[in-house]
Amino acid sequence: MKQIIAIIQPHRLEMVEKALHGMNHLPGFTLFPARGHARGHGAHHIFTADEWSPDTHEHIVLLMFCPDDIAQDAVEAIRAASHTGNRGDGMIAVTAVEDIVRIHSGERGDAAI
Repeated sequence: MKQIIAIIQPHRLEMVEKALHGMNHLPGFTLFPARGHARGHGAHHIFTADEWSPDTHEHIVLLMFCPDDIAQDAVEAIRAASHTGNRGDGMIAVTAVEDIVRIHSGERGDAAI
């Protein structure tokens, strides 16, 4: 079982939702509004004094749990729908999940998702 966390641009959310809803057996996902700072543009992406701004950038964080066999399809759906070719398109992280318990029913593992 995998956990997928994607940080995407808000204007790409509708495209990402359509891409994920187009998948077979999608277990669902959760969205969070987020604010963040991009990494620096100096040498080796180190912060440089000319780029400081108190303004943060709006993002959407998508969180989902899915069986191993559809994780790469979900990642590719998110990546393709989020991609604009510009810096700041976002990132996707995939991690292994040891266990999940559905609070309502007590189901565990893949049965819970």
